Amino acid sequence: MSTQISERQVNEAGHLLVGGVDTTQLAKEYGTPLFAYDTSIIRRQITHFKAIFEKANVKYQISYASKAFATLAMYQLINKENIHCDVVSEGELYTAKQAGFPMNKVSFHGNNKSISELTFALDQNIGCIIIDNFYELSLLDQLTQDRKQKVDVMIRVTPGISAHTHEYISTGQEDSKFGFDLNSGQADQALEQILAAPYLNMLGAHCHIGSQIFATAGFVGAADKMMHLLIDWQAKFNFTASVLNLGGGFGIQYTDDENPLAPETFISAIIEEVKQLSSKNNFPCPEIWIEPGRSIVGSAAISLYTVGSSKSIPNIRDYIAVDGGMGDNIRPALYEAKYETVLANKMNEPANSKVSVAGKYCESGDMLAWDQMLAKPTAGDLLAVLDTGAYGYSMASNYNRNPRPAVVFCEDGKSQLVVKRESLADIVKLDITLN
Repeated sequence: MSTQISERQVNEAGHLLVGGVDTTQLAKEYGTPLFAYDTSIIRRQITHFKAIFEKANVKYQISYASKAFATLAMYQLINKENIHCDVVSEGELYTAKQAGFPMNKVSFHGNNKSISELTFALDQNIGCIIIDNFYELSLLDQLTQDRKQKVDVMIRVTPGISAHTHEYISTGQEDSKFGFDLNSGQADQALEQILAAPYLNMLGAHCHIGSQIFATAGFVGAADKMMHLLIDWQAKFNFTASVLNLGGGFGIQYTDDENPLAPETFISAIIEEVKQLSSKNNFPCPEIWIEPGRSIVGSAAISLYTVGSSKSIPNIRDYIAVDGGMGDNIRPALYEAKYETVLANKMNEPANSKVSVAGKYCESGDMLAWDQMLAKPTAGDLLAVLDTGAYGYSMASNYNRNPRPAVVFCEDGKSQLVVKRESLADIVKLDITLN
C-alpha cells in the first residue's frame, strides 16, 4: 500500500486528514485543485537519512533536489532541517536566495547552463557548481579568470550504469545528454582541464543513474565505478577527491503493485561499498553526498480535487472527471505514472465502485488514474490523489489557460497557505496586446 494509504488519518466524520487537518476544510478554505503537504513527513525522512549516515560514522551531505518541489516555503523548511540543496536553473537559485537559503549550501546542476546563469551563481557565491560538459567548463574557467573569483566544482560523470526505470528518467547510461563519459576518457580530460584552471577548486565527482529506482544494485555498481575513478585519479594525476556525490533516485511507493526498499536501505548499500573500497585501496573515505528529492517530498503531499461529471460506457468503463488534471500532474500522461486515489469525504464507506479518473483538460490522454476502487462517487465529492508531493506542482502548467493550484503546508492540525492559487488575471499578466 502507498505510504499515505497505510498511514492515513481519518476523523470521526470519515474525512481524510493531512497533518491533522480535515481535507474537507482545506478544500472549503483554499479551494480545489489543491496540493496539501504534511510537513512532518518531510522532516521525518530527512531525519532518517541523517541517522543512517551518522550511524555509519562517515562524512556526508544531504542535498535536496529542488526540481522535485521548489517554493520559498520549501527552501525555508529544509534550511531549518540544516541540509543542502541543489538547483538546476537560475529560477530555482533565485527562489532559494529569496527564501534566505544559505548560498554556500547550494550546488548547481544542468546540462546547458548559460553565461547568465553561471554569472548569477558566481554573484551569489554559490557553494558548488557541478560541471556537465566541456563547453560549460570553458565558460566557467573564463568567467572565474575574468572575475578573479574562486569557486568549488565537481564534474558530472556518466558511469555506464543503466538503472531499471523509465527511459525518460534514466540518466547514468553512456548514451545520455548529461555528464562526461567515463569509458571514453572524457572524465579524465575534464579533470586535467580543471586542475589547470587557476580559479576552479575541484572537490570530486558526481553521478546520477536515474529516478524512481527500486533496487540497490545500480547504486552499488555506480559507487564501485565512481570509487575506482577517484582511486585512478589519485594514481594518474596526484589528485585526491574529497567528495563523492552519488545523486538520488531512491524510489517511493505509489501503488499496491510497487514494493520499493526504504530509502535508508539504498544509503546503507552505498556507504558499505564506498567504505569497503576506501579501506581496500588505502584511499581516504570521501565525503558522501546524496541528492534525494522525490524520497523527501513525494509521499508528503496529496492533490485534492472536486468531482464533477461522470460517464458510463456499458460493459467497458465508468469515468469520473475532476477539476484538475494534466496541468497540475503531467506524470501520468508523460511517464504513464500510476497513483492511488480515495474519496477524501467518504473514507469510511465501502470502496466498491470501479472508476477511472479523468482530468478536465482537452486531451484524451488527460487521465489521472485508471480503474480505481472508490466509494460510490457523486458530483461534489472530494477526490484525493495520493503521493503527489514530487513533480506535481513543479511541473504544473497553464495549459488551456487554466490557473495553477494553491499549495498548503499542514502539521499538528494547522494549515498555512504557501503558494497562492493563480487568478485569471495572472494568466494574462505577461501578455501584450497588439498596437
